[in-house]
Amino acid sequence: MFIGRERELASLQEFYDKDGIGMTVIYGRRRIGKSTLITEFVKDKKTIFYTATKVGKKRNLELFSKQVVDLLMPGVDNISFNTIEAVFDFIDKNIRDEKIILVIDELPYWAERDDALLSILQKYIDTVWNDKNLKIILCGSALSFMENKVLSEKSPLFGRRDSQIKLETFNYVDAAKFVPNYSNEDKAICYGITGGVAKYLSLIDSKKSIDANIVRLFFKTDGYLYDETRNLLTQEFSDISIVNNIVEQIASGVNTLNTIAGKIGEKEQTVLYSLDKLINVGLVEKKKCITEEKNKKKTQYVLKDYMFKFWYAFIPKATSVIEMGQGDVYYTKVVKPDLHSFMGSVFEEMCKYYTLMRGIEGEYGCFVTSVGTWWGVENVTDKNGNIRTQSADIDVVALSEIDKKVVIGECKFKNEKIDKGIYETLLRRGKLLTAKYKISKYIFFSLSGYTDWFETLSDEDVLLLTLDSLYM
Repeated sequence: MFIGRERELASLQEFYDKDGIGMTVIYGRRRIGKSTLITEFVKDKKTIFYTATKVGKKRNLELFSKQVVDLLMPGVDNISFNTIEAVFDFIDKNIRDEKIILVIDELPYWAERDDALLSILQKYIDTVWNDKNLKIILCGSALSFMENKVLSEKSPLFGRRDSQIKLETFNYVDAAKFVPNYSNEDKAICYGITGGVAKYLSLIDSKKSIDANIVRLFFKTDGYLYDETRNLLTQEFSDISIVNNIVEQIASGVNTLNTIAGKIGEKEQTVLYSLDKLINVGLVEKKKCITEEKNKKKTQYVLKDYMFKFWYAFIPKATSVIEMGQGDVYYTKVVKPDLHSFMGSVFEEMCKYYTLMRGIEGEYGCFVTSVGTWWGVENVTDKNGNIRTQSADIDVVALSEIDKKVVIGECKFKNEKIDKGIYETLLRRGKLLTAKYKISKYIFFSLSGYTDWFETLSDEDVLLLTLDSLYM
């Protein structure tokens, strides 16, 4: 069953409905669901669908030619082509006035071995096919190639595309559609361990408990996700040792360039090069303090992929136990008790998404245009009147630059209720932002609810939400 991607399907349909030659580009990291999206879109349309592989220029031409002939002259086996131009000419002569979709999936595998492919494609779009009803979809997982070689101004195809789709992970709302019968807490955990990646979500068996799924996928030697991080890194990087060390450090909370370099004993330039590649493939992202985005000192590297974060948090320590067939025991004794702690940062991202979604709708008395996290320092007076400086952060900061207002929030994914102390801390830290913005709302997000003290609180600017609120 195909799930979600309504906006992307609508965009593709709009592209298809327009007559004449057209081209769109779909790209995104591996396992994200690009091929599934395209397959769903073309299922009732006449389509040449070719998925390139790492077999070189000549073999890709042969395989592509077969797909073309199978669609346009089914049953004919004795046609061969020596050049890509010959295949493209064959397409031109045989599509007549029909509307046909031409899909080249995993384009970089072919184009990296055939320097002329994109230029030839550009020539045919501009001249030979310019009066045809041909809709071209180019797709790829190598983000840097797609952005630099296909979409950039330096590309032969620049200016030819009608649209582009950078496919991202599912948000927590759409991820929940894969497991509709789960409780909201289990839906959130499902989102946390998969990171909203389509392939991983499709592996969840909603007839089984979330615990059984985690054990099956991560804590058995034949589990799909047991070796997935190594598989992905091997596919993307020639030497994974440095990259693995970097990801391991980031997963453990080491998040600045100089600290990472020091921990793994490499030069900062070497680490930065690998970090850039990790960002390009969608595994790592730069996190900036939302009110000081130009401040380079307030930049942190964090794992964008929550599956990676889960894997590095628990699997390396359990390898021996898992290989002895006792992964289920390890999960019960070690992982499950720590699951809420792991979910803390995931819950924060869910709350940010919820706040932005509602803020765009104007629910908080201002038009929110961006959401992030704030961190810095604060001065605190202790019981003896002594002032000390300590680090401080605010989980959710949603800005309205138009209204010069801000919405701030605190998130707790714990088996304990939010109390008066957490409320007072957020109000105190909010004052650190009031020089630039007026606080519109204070939002609290709690898995386990609130203490009785909040029943006495009467403040229209304070919103008390639970995990269930995020799924309403």
